Amino acid sequence: MIIRAGLMCAIIVACWIGVLAAVMYVSDAAPAAVVMLPSDSFMATLPQGVAITGQSAISVTLSSEKGGLAAALYAAGAALVLPAGLLGCAPLTS
Repeated sequence: MIIRAGLMCAIIVACWIGVLAAVMYVSDAAPAAVVMLPSDSFMATLPQGVAITGQSAISVTLSSEKGGLAAALYAAGAALVLPAGLLGCAPLTS
């Protein structure tokens, strides 16, 4: 029973990451992108007009004024591109 629950949790997390990656690839709604586990060769060949806005040991956050950011990052060698900077579902209150 515990193995089944753990497996189901892993499947749900994998599906959620897949949905985020697909939405990032299809739409330019996110103001920035997070590239998980960027390689040195990827960092050396960032597309023109892409700015690094944050970096950690396992990810780098990038932004660009141009459209098609996710496609450009995948073309440069990114393994996984996720949206960054979205506000979520909660409305802003003043």
